[in-house]
Amino acid sequence: MPKTAQIFQTPKGFHDILPQDQKYWERLRKVVRTLAAEYGFKRIDSPIAEDSGLFSKTLGLSSDIVEKQTFTFKTKGGDSLTLRPEGTAGVMRAYIEHGLSVMPQPLKLFYFGPMFRYEQPQSGRYRQFYQFGFEVIGESDPVIDAQLIKVFYNIYSELGIKGLTVQINSIGCKVCRPGYRSLLKDYYRNRVKKLCSDCRRRFKENPLRLLDCKDEKCQLFKSQAPHTVDHLCKECHDHFKSVLEFLDELELPYNLNPFLVRGLDYYTKTVFEIWPDSAQTQVAALGAGGRFDDFIEVLGGKSTPAMGAAGGVERTVNLMKVQEIKVPSAGIRPKIFLIQLGDRAKKKSLVLFEEFRKAGLAPAEAFSKQSIKAQLRIADKIGTQISLILGQKEVMDGNIILREMSSGVQEIIPLEKILNEVKKRLKK
Repeated sequence: MPKTAQIFQTPKGFHDILPQDQKYWERLRKVVRTLAAEYGFKRIDSPIAEDSGLFSKTLGLSSDIVEKQTFTFKTKGGDSLTLRPEGTAGVMRAYIEHGLSVMPQPLKLFYFGPMFRYEQPQSGRYRQFYQFGFEVIGESDPVIDAQLIKVFYNIYSELGIKGLTVQINSIGCKVCRPGYRSLLKDYYRNRVKKLCSDCRRRFKENPLRLLDCKDEKCQLFKSQAPHTVDHLCKECHDHFKSVLEFLDELELPYNLNPFLVRGLDYYTKTVFEIWPDSAQTQVAALGAGGRFDDFIEVLGGKSTPAMGAAGGVERTVNLMKVQEIKVPSAGIRPKIFLIQLGDRAKKKSLVLFEEFRKAGLAPAEAFSKQSIKAQLRIADKIGTQISLILGQKEVMDGNIILREMSSGVQEIIPLEKILNEVKKRLKK
C-alpha cells in the first residue's frame, strides 16, 4: 500500500494572509504610513526576538503575557529569547541602546509588524498577530496624550470605520497609585474568595488588574470598586484634566471609564482604548495605549516621559469587512495587455513588456497561453483599455496590432512607434 501524503496546515493559532485579503492590509498600511508622515513619526523596526528579561522586567512578572503567553526558548548558546508579545519594549530598548536621546525631543517613532502570544486561539485572536504602534518619547505635556489619541482616531476614521468612541481613564503615578492600591485591596479583601482564580492571584500580585477582568462574576464586584480618578495626586489630576480639555477642543467623542487600567504594568497616568460600535463586532478594542513615564528608567536609562499606543491589524481588517468598507484592489491595475502567438512573437513580447514596464505603463500578459482568444478573454476580464497583438507575421513585418478593447477597433502600428502611440491614447 502506498503511503498517504502528509497534508500540512498552519500551526494552531497562526494564519495565512491570502491574496483576496491583501487589499485590506495594504490599505491599512498606507493609512498608517501617511498619517505617521503627516504627524512627524519616523519608522523603526526592532527584532521579533528579544532577551527574555526585557519583557519580564517591563511588562511585569504578574502580567498574563509574561506568566502564560510568551513564546520563550533557549538558544544553543544558552541565551533565553522571547518572541516579542508587544512592540513598545523593543522600541524603548533601542532608544537606550542607540543613544536616541541625543536626537531632538520628543522623538516620534512608529512600527508595523508581527507579535506573538501563546494564548488560546479564538475568533479575532491569534498566536501570531500584527500590530502597528506609535511612540512619543521625551515629553510629558498632556497635549501629547491628546494628539496621539487623535492620531489613532484618525487612522480608523480614514479607513471608513463607523461608530468610533474613545474610552479613557487615568491610573495615576508612583506617588498616588500605592494609596489607591491599598483602597482597592481593602474593598476586595472580604470578596476575594468569590473571585475567579486569576483574580485571586491578581489580588496578591497586582490588585489594579482586578479591574481588567472580563469574568461575569468578577464584573459584579468591580462595578462598586473605588475609582482611580477619585484618588489622583494633584499632578495626575491636573494632567488628566488637561488631556480631557484638549479632547474637547478636538471634538473627539470619549467616555470616562473608571475601570480601564490596561493589562501591562508599565502604564502611568492616561490610558485609553478606541472601540467601534459594539453592535457590529464582538472583538476587543481596535487600538489602545497610554503614558509610560517610568519605562525607560526601569530599563536603566534616565527618567524619560513617554506615551504610546498600538492597534490590532487583524481585528481592524475583520471590522472593515463587517462594515463592508470598499477598498481598491492591491497592486497596479494594468491598462495594456500584450497578446502573442508563436515563439518569435513570445520572445519579442518579453522585450516589449520590459520596455512598457520601464516607461511606467504597467502592462499585463498571459505568455503561457497559446490561444489569442484565451488571451483576449483575460484582457477583457481584468479591464485593460488596450491590447497589443503580436503574431509571427507582425514580427517579420516590424508591426503590431493595437486593439481598443471597448470598441474592438484594431489598427496596425509600426513597432518603433507603439510606445509613444500607447502613451498618447492613454492620455485621451
